Amino acid sequence: MKHQIFEYDPLLKMYEKDFDLRLKNYKNKKKQLLSQGQTLKEFASGHLYFGFHKRANGWYYREWAPNATEMYLTGDFNHWDRYSHKMKKEGNGVFTLFLRGKNSLKDGQKVCTVIKTPQGELERIPLYIHRVVQDPVTHGWDGVIYDPQEDFCWTDSKFKPQKKLFIYECHIGMAQEEGKVGTYEEFRLNVLPRIRDLGYNTLQFMAIMEHPYYASFGYQVTNFFAASSRFGRPEELKKLIDDAHSMGIAVLLDVVHSHACKNTREGINEFDGTAYQFFHDGPRGEHPAWNTKCFNYDKNEVIHFLLSNLRYWMEEYHFDGFRFDGVTSMLYHDHGLGTAFTSYDQYFSMNTDVEAVTYLQLANELIRQVNKNAITIAEDTSAMPGLALPIRKGGVGFDYRLAMGEPDMWIKLLKETPDEYWDLNSIYYELACRRPKEAVIGYCESHDQALVGDKTIMFRLCDQEMYWGMEKSQQNMVIDRGMALHKMLRLITMTLGGEGYLNFMGNEFGHPEWIDFPREGNSWSYHYCRRQWSLADNENLKYSYLQAFDRDMVHLLQKRKVLGYGDCQLYLHNDDKVLFYSKGDTYFGFNFHPTRSYDGMWLPVHHEGAYQVISSTDDYCYGGWGRIHHKTYEAVEIAPGKWAIQVYLPARTALTIILVES
Repeated sequence: MKHQIFEYDPLLKMYEKDFDLRLKNYKNKKKQLLSQGQTLKEFASGHLYFGFHKRANGWYYREWAPNATEMYLTGDFNHWDRYSHKMKKEGNGVFTLFLRGKNSLKDGQKVCTVIKTPQGELERIPLYIHRVVQDPVTHGWDGVIYDPQEDFCWTDSKFKPQKKLFIYECHIGMAQEEGKVGTYEEFRLNVLPRIRDLGYNTLQFMAIMEHPYYASFGYQVTNFFAASSRFGRPEELKKLIDDAHSMGIAVLLDVVHSHACKNTREGINEFDGTAYQFFHDGPRGEHPAWNTKCFNYDKNEVIHFLLSNLRYWMEEYHFDGFRFDGVTSMLYHDHGLGTAFTSYDQYFSMNTDVEAVTYLQLANELIRQVNKNAITIAEDTSAMPGLALPIRKGGVGFDYRLAMGEPDMWIKLLKETPDEYWDLNSIYYELACRRPKEAVIGYCESHDQALVGDKTIMFRLCDQEMYWGMEKSQQNMVIDRGMALHKMLRLITMTLGGEGYLNFMGNEFGHPEWIDFPREGNSWSYHYCRRQWSLADNENLKYSYLQAFDRDMVHLLQKRKVLGYGDCQLYLHNDDKVLFYSKGDTYFGFNFHPTRSYDGMWLPVHHEGAYQVISSTDDYCYGGWGRIHHKTYEAVEIAPGKWAIQVYLPARTALTIILVES
C-alpha cells in the first residue's frame, strides 16, 4: 500500500507495515460493523433505538444488558413498584418494554432500571437517559424522563463554521461572577455577547456530558447522553448554541471517550453487573492515574455506543464538532504516562493501542458523514504521526491537534528562566515547527495550568502585586513587566503557534488567581470557581487594557488572514532578544529584551514600498507608554533586490506592520 504521509515525512517509510496495519484494521472493522451498503451514520443509531422513545400510542424503552437475566422499569410512573413492569428479553442482550398511552410517562418523572443478574439484583440509571438530576437532600442522582411540551425550533440551518478558528474555551458553571454554579441561560445572556465582541468565532464547551463530581472539570462522565442538569434544561443549552450560531460562532463539545467514571448506579460501569460490558476486564480496564475505567475499543457494541453518542450530540444539540479529550491515553497501553516520545519507535510498538486508533478513525469518518463541515481536535501530547491527517493519506482523520508543548514551554520559562535569558531560537522552534501537513491549535496556557496549585500566566508574572497594583492610577514595575510580557506572549503564540488559536475564558484579560472547584479541602467554596468579569469591565483597572489588546488582535488577525499562513523568519538575534517574521504581507517584530531599546533598527522586508505600524503592545490604549508612532516607513534597498525598513523597537514591545503600498 502507498501512504501519502511518507511524502510528507520520508522517515516514516521504515514503519510502512504499521501504516498498512492501521489501514487494514480500519477497513476490517468497517466490514464487521456495516451491512451491505450501510454507512457509519446509519450504523451509529443506538440513541434512536435504545432508551426512551415516545410514540403516538405509548412509550418504548429498550436496553442492552447481555449479563442480565431479567429487567424491570420502575419509577414515579408506577409508584416505584419494582417488578410491575417487566421488560421482554429480545435476544443479544436486548430488553424491551412498551408502555401503552402517550402519557404513561411524563416530563420530570424519575425512573430506574432494576436488573437481575447471576450475581444479584442491581439498580441502574438507564444508559441512554437524556436527563439526570441530583437530589438536593440525599445528593444521589436520578434518571429523569425528558419530554418537553414543544420541540425546540432551530434557526441555524445555514450556519457553517469559519475556516480559521479562534477558540474561546468555556466552562458554563464557573462562567459567572457570583459564587455559585452558573447556568446555560446566564451564559447565553451575559457571556456569549462578550465572546462575540472579543472576536472569537468558536466556542469550546467543557463539562457538558453529565458528571456527578463537579470538581472533576467534567472529565469523569457517567451519563453520556445527558447534558449536565446542574446548568439547566436541555432546551436552554440548545438555545445557547442556536444563539451562538446566529452570531457566527461555532460550538465544539469537549467529548470524553478516553475513559469513564467508575460510579455504578448512575454510570455505565457494571450496568449489567460486569465491567466487560463496556470496558476491558482486569488491569487493562483500570486507568492507573485517573482511577477511571478504560473502554474496550475493539468491541463492536462499545463502538456502536460511542459512535452513536457522537451522532447524538451533533444532531440533538447541533454541536459543530468535538475536541477529543485524553487522546494520548487512548493511543497507548501505558496511556503515555512517563513516556517522553523521543523516538519514532515509541509510536509503532507493542505499546500502541491499535484498537483505539481504529476507533478514532471511525469516529472522524462518522462525524464528517453527519456534518461535512464539522471540526475535530485531538488532545495529544505524544505527537503521533498522522493524527491530524486524512485517513486516505495514512492518518487518523483529525483536523487539528492541540499544540500542547506551547503552554508547557511558556510555563516552564516563566517558572525557571528570567526573561533576559530566554532563548528565542527555542521559542521560535517550539511555536513554528510541527509535523508536516498537520494543523495545530496554538495556545499560551491551558485550563489545567490554572487549576489549584498552579497559576495563570498573568498571575505567575505578577503574583501578589495583582491584588493592589492593577489600578491605572498606580505605577508598579512588576505589573508593567507582567502586562508587557502577557501581551507579547499572546501575540507571538497567536501568530506563530498554529493554524488556530485557543484561549481559556478570562485569561484574555489576565484573570488573577487559580481555579479551585468547591471541594472538601476548601470547605466547598466557590470563591475561586468563577470569572470576575467586572475586573475587565472596570475602566479604572489595567485588566481592561489586556482585554482591549486581545480583542483588537483577534479582530486584526482575522482581517489580515494570518492564521494558517506560512511564516517566514526574517531576523532573529538572540543576544539582542529581537525576532522579526512575516505572515504574507503582515510583519511582526518582537523585542523581548527587558531594558534595551533599539532606535533605527533595520528589519528586512519582502518588497519595496511603504510599510505602516498598525499596532503595538506599547500603545496607550493597551496600557503601554506610547513610544511607537503609527507611521509609515519607506523600504530602502540595502542590497540588490533586498529591502529593509528602519524602525524604533523599544524594550519589551511587539509591533505589527503591514505593507500598505508596493
